[in-house]
Amino acid sequence: MPDIKLNFINNSNDKNNSQIVIFQRNVDTSYDELAVAWLVIKNCGQGWNHPFAYPMAMQVSATDSYNNHSQKKTAYNGNKFAVIQDKSGDVLQPAGEASSPNEIDVLNGLGLGSINANIYKDGRLLATKTNIPPGGKAVFQFLPVIWIAAVSQVEQGELINSAILQDINTQLSLTGIKRADVVMTGGGSGPTSTAFQFNLENIVYHS
Repeated sequence: MPDIKLNFINNSNDKNNSQIVIFQRNVDTSYDELAVAWLVIKNCGQGWNHPFAYPMAMQVSATDSYNNHSQKKTAYNGNKFAVIQDKSGDVLQPAGEASSPNEIDVLNGLGLGSINANIYKDGRLLATKTNIPPGGKAVFQFLPVIWIAAVSQVEQGELINSAILQDINTQLSLTGIKRADVVMTGGGSGPTSTAFQFNLENIVYHS
């Protein structure tokens, strides 16, 4: 499927130049696990917009205990990868099908040493699993849902602080969507201020 085209629009009353964080949750893990800030939109003033894409394809990479980093490999739901050692050293390679068609698996096939597994979407880090022991595997599964909030002190590609994460409860489903505007309203100061709201508008669905 082609990328979903999204366009963030700031129609809020915010005068504090809030950052906007967009991320996904790995549904195969506990709800308490920290999420990665996939996209952070900065300095997008009132009336301005920020277009971005949500691709169906992802990329997977791994690091080993020697801090060697693999190349990113294209990955789709249902793919399985393994880190093994061959004559050249540690390599990341396709390894058949994942346990479920809705997930991406990364197996540590090394005899010694833990690995970290990373998932990227549109070239930006989406999720990470660390310290996977030999014989263990990381499982990544994402619903077609993005989480979004106005925040501060969040850096793109880094884990979101648990205190910030607990306060984020807005999720937007992208199921069946071809393109849409992500519109932020609310904010402001004083007695007329309201909470930020995020809604999908001008939605075009796949026919």
